[in-house]
Amino acid sequence: MKSNSGFFQKVYEVVRQIPHGRVTSYGAIAEYLGGRGSSRMVGWALNNTKNFPENLPAHRVVNRKGLLTGKRHFGGAEIMKQLLESEGLTIQDDRIVNFKERFWEPAGE
Repeated sequence: MKSNSGFFQKVYEVVRQIPHGRVTSYGAIAEYLGGRGSSRMVGWALNNTKNFPENLPAHRVVNRKGLLTGKRHFGGAEIMKQLLESEGLTIQDDRIVNFKERFWEPAGE
């Protein structure tokens, strides 16, 4: 696990920068960090944050299609949805409506 800690810290740094009301994907973070194809590791890093003392906006990271695939890690099936809706996003069938307009590209902003 120690070998992943540097990568995990970089993931957390990127996630802290996701603007309120915007989302990004596991794959976009992985590609930005030079680990193209490491989107699963990004997911593992975010799953590791549930006991963090700080609030990391991990709810703003979804899959490449805008699906709330990590919702089970938020302590309830509806919590991720509620957090995103409180930031002005519309969720329908566990998918972000207007995903492309709400997408934040780590490399581009």
